[in-house]
Amino acid sequence: MEEKIEVQAQIMQEESEKNGKNKATKEEIDHILRVLSPGTNFRTALEGVVSAKKGAIIVVEIEGIHSILDGGFKINSKFVPQKIVELSKMDGAIILSKDMKRITQANVMIYPDKKISTKETGTRHRTAERTAKMMNTLVVTVSERRNEITAYYKNFRHIVKNVNEVLRKVNEQTQVIEKQRELFDHHVEKLTQMELRNYPNIEQASIVLQKGRLIEKMASDIKILELGNEGTIIKTRLKELTANIEKEINLVIKDYTKLDFKKSRTLVNGLSYEELIDSENIIKSLAYENNKKVDNIRGWRILSKTSLEESDIALLTKTLTSLGKTIHSNMNSYKDIIGEEKAQIFKTEIDNIKRTYFS
Repeated sequence: MEEKIEVQAQIMQEESEKNGKNKATKEEIDHILRVLSPGTNFRTALEGVVSAKKGAIIVVEIEGIHSILDGGFKINSKFVPQKIVELSKMDGAIILSKDMKRITQANVMIYPDKKISTKETGTRHRTAERTAKMMNTLVVTVSERRNEITAYYKNFRHIVKNVNEVLRKVNEQTQVIEKQRELFDHHVEKLTQMELRNYPNIEQASIVLQKGRLIEKMASDIKILELGNEGTIIKTRLKELTANIEKEINLVIKDYTKLDFKKSRTLVNGLSYEELIDSENIIKSLAYENNKKVDNIRGWRILSKTSLEESDIALLTKTLTSLGKTIHSNMNSYKDIIGEEKAQIFKTEIDNIKRTYFS
């Protein structure tokens, strides 16, 4: 029996590797984190096993899974957290239906391919990791000794942390983002003042990009999905803290890059935390090397503060060639390019912007 399973296991493992199915995607990981999040039936069941000071290995069914299962008994009953707690008193694995709405089997022995690599030490965890890698399905263990919940899916391994611990860490991360947002707004205002004085500055622009990208990266690193319903307030706060960040970054790059916009955006996005700390890396992403002098910019960022449509801004920047000429020209110049009605509105708006920053 075991020899037959091992042969079948090897075939499945080779097929998975050949088809590149052993690497979990972001969408798959997000789905797993939702399944494990506080407030779900599954999380309640797992925490119940921990509270009962028992251990467990729970496997979600997938096509072919029965080729590596042996023994146990069929249940085929509705998924209820308390049933999982009771079944965890037995040594074997608990098998759930693919939709995780039913408990199909219990006290089952699992025989994944022993050749599949694993960094785990305990028998239960080694079996779980090998099964997840081999079958490309979700396997969750509860450690009786460590009172720890661990999820496996393909190459993904995740230790489920206590919600209070996660919430504390998320609150700390959010406070750091709040401080970075204050700095970002300060440097954006400083850049705006420079540009309105017709003094575009690559160093100041790079600081805006630096603070903006740090906020984007830190916000994306926060594991809101792990908080379940507790993450609603945090999610709302993060939305406020990141508001207009992406737009501002894009417009700064559009004004200052010597490359194609998409290429510079990709280069800036690819910078690590360590690389972002040095603004020189950002400046290089905009294709400024030895000469950092900026003669003029088109002024997309400033002009986007008005009610002009993008097509009108494109006409102004193309015709007048620089921000300085655009914001200091007369009504006749504007009328010839975008028409009298729009010219009057634009003139009023740009004058109000100047007064706002220099009054």
